[in-house]
Amino acid sequence: MKILVSAFSNLYTDQRIEKVCETLHKNGYQIELIGNNWGGEEKMEREYPFSRIKHSAKKLRFAYLEFQWKLYRELKKRADKNTILLANDLDALLPNVLISKKLKIPIVFDSHEIFTEMPAIKGRFTQKIWQFLEKRLVPRMKYMMTESFSYAEWFNEKYKVNPIVVRNIPRKITENIDFPENNPKVILYQGAVNQSRGIPSAILAMKNIENAVFKIIGDGPKKKEYEDLVKKENLQDKVKFLGKLHPTDLRKITKTVDVGVSIEENGGVSYLYSLPNKVSDYIQARVPLVMINFPEMMRVYKDFKVGEIVENHDPKNLAEKINLVIKNGRNHYLSELNKAANELCWENEEEKILNLFEKVQKENFH
Repeated sequence: MKILVSAFSNLYTDQRIEKVCETLHKNGYQIELIGNNWGGEEKMEREYPFSRIKHSAKKLRFAYLEFQWKLYRELKKRADKNTILLANDLDALLPNVLISKKLKIPIVFDSHEIFTEMPAIKGRFTQKIWQFLEKRLVPRMKYMMTESFSYAEWFNEKYKVNPIVVRNIPRKITENIDFPENNPKVILYQGAVNQSRGIPSAILAMKNIENAVFKIIGDGPKKKEYEDLVKKENLQDKVKFLGKLHPTDLRKITKTVDVGVSIEENGGVSYLYSLPNKVSDYIQARVPLVMINFPEMMRVYKDFKVGEIVENHDPKNLAEKINLVIKNGRNHYLSELNKAANELCWENEEEKILNLFEKVQKENFH
């Protein structure tokens, strides 16, 4: 059975798409993956064919338009009567819906976030366009998955759909992890360098944290602004930007740090209800966390005391919690991190994906 997977993504750092495709490929599905070259075209190797749509548009809003048309053409070329379509996020959904109707083939929708509530589009004219599309398309989704229980509840309340929850969490790390004696101690933020991630608060918190360095791994539109903030506050010795790393290289560094931060701001329900990938990445690497008290992070914290919770973004308050985790040390949190790592791993999510696609096959192909 062929599955045509598509996303507005250059695919290089998108770990969720990679894991979903790998799970399906490993279980006998014929995967074809379509992304795009927006944000770079790094060299990639996969065990199944992939391609990237090339953009001529220079502005994101025009790139979205161009992508809809070009993706529709690609899907039309590759899909046949024995294809399941897998659309990742709202920005790839319309072409998939059109092809699904045209060929009368099933579509699975994977919503990685609540796209219309993303801080980057909130309050803009484009938000209205995406909301219009969401209202027209999402209620028709018979087969859907999403990343958190809170997202699933939101979609259910708003559109009466029933997504299955497949959390974006890493595979188990089974090898032993050595805890280095870092001097200075290392605090880590990994992920997009974007608004509403709490990064400026963490930078300012470094004024109240001694003998430590804050490493920021990732890239994004706010990087220059945050680098300027570091210079302005004269914190160049304490804050380091490492840029975007391949997931394999990132994992090597994550294992060596003393504290991981996940302190998103409430930039709308897409952030408020998220379980950021970094939370379970830190957990698998047995790194204690400082987390903001959002619903999905509190859900993890209630089950496993994997670090400390912070109630707001006041830099002094944040520094206090980071200092506490450093003082306690990684071993203090280890048994809870071990328990959490056994529970929060991709191996426990795979079955849900396979069950969903088995259901799609049963109900649509004879």
